[in-house]
Amino acid sequence: MIRYIFGSVLFIVSLAYADDFAAKREKVLALGKLTAPPGMMAAEGHGREGGLQAIYFDALDYEGNPTRVFAWLGIPQERKGKVPGIVLLHGGGGTAFRQWVEKWNERGFAAIAIALEGQIDQRTDKRKWKKHAWPGPSRPGHYRDFAKPLGDQWMYHAVADTILANSLLRSLVEVNAEQIGVMGVSWGGVITSTVMGIDARFAFAIPTYGCGRMADVDNHWGAALGENTLYREVWDPVHYLPRAKMPALWFSWPQDHHFPLDAQAASYRAMSGDYMVSLLPGMKHSTPASWNPPDSYAFAESVIRDAKPWCSQISTRANGASLEIVFSSSKELDSAVLMSTTDTAVSYTHLTLPTN
Repeated sequence: MIRYIFGSVLFIVSLAYADDFAAKREKVLALGKLTAPPGMMAAEGHGREGGLQAIYFDALDYEGNPTRVFAWLGIPQERKGKVPGIVLLHGGGGTAFRQWVEKWNERGFAAIAIALEGQIDQRTDKRKWKKHAWPGPSRPGHYRDFAKPLGDQWMYHAVADTILANSLLRSLVEVNAEQIGVMGVSWGGVITSTVMGIDARFAFAIPTYGCGRMADVDNHWGAALGENTLYREVWDPVHYLPRAKMPALWFSWPQDHHFPLDAQAASYRAMSGDYMVSLLPGMKHSTPASWNPPDSYAFAESVIRDAKPWCSQISTRANGASLEIVFSSSKELDSAVLMSTTDTAVSYTHLTLPTN
């Protein structure tokens, strides 16, 4: 028997189960070997404009049937030589967003936004996203497909689709294969937090809202995952984040109701690479809320230019009633404001600004 403490909960796991979980983690890590570019074809009925096109690419079989992934792919039209790139992952209720690709193209990045539940970017009469003819699994709530074979679970396919999108982007002659990052929002941030410890080819990662260590948080995530042993032992991103050596921007806001800051902190502290944290008061929780601020673009540009985040925290020192925080920055900082809270809830609702 193995006895261990996860948070404040004591678990006793048999050696047989422990070996099974280890084998499952190895199978997840093996997805990092999907380095051959997948087959790609145009998605009819979506049109093509300049360097932007709707495509399908081949993905893993699901329940014995072949699958494809719908995506928007964009290459900047004005470029000198090869350009950097990024894989974009939507959140729950989203799809492959054309506008997101366009925004990264405007910054000089090739971009591929992928649909993670067998959908396209067109609505049905009931305002749901239409399914295409070769779908993989849809997301069944919070890892509720844990009883299925690992290879038929949604997160397994979501991670695989992300790695295949990276392989596809790397194969394009216009793209610098060594300068491709990944950004995901909400559930896409959970995927990003997972895949950045599996596909070492990513040059940078921007997990937005979503993170690991969610089984014990005091909200709907904790309620759904508290007794989900497969999440704890196989799917929690903290199992893979120690392998993540690329620079990362952990992007969120202090009052997020879904992903609390302590779970986010446990995630970025688990990784091996340099990281930067950006928490925007009033940001809200949505994909557009993440693509409108300059933070993700500035971070990606700094990594492409300098191979590291543009700003990093060097030290923190408390001395009585004073607090000293030292940063290293490649940009000139205009001002500094200390925000504090005594709130211990998932949503940090009582933030205090200094009066002088």
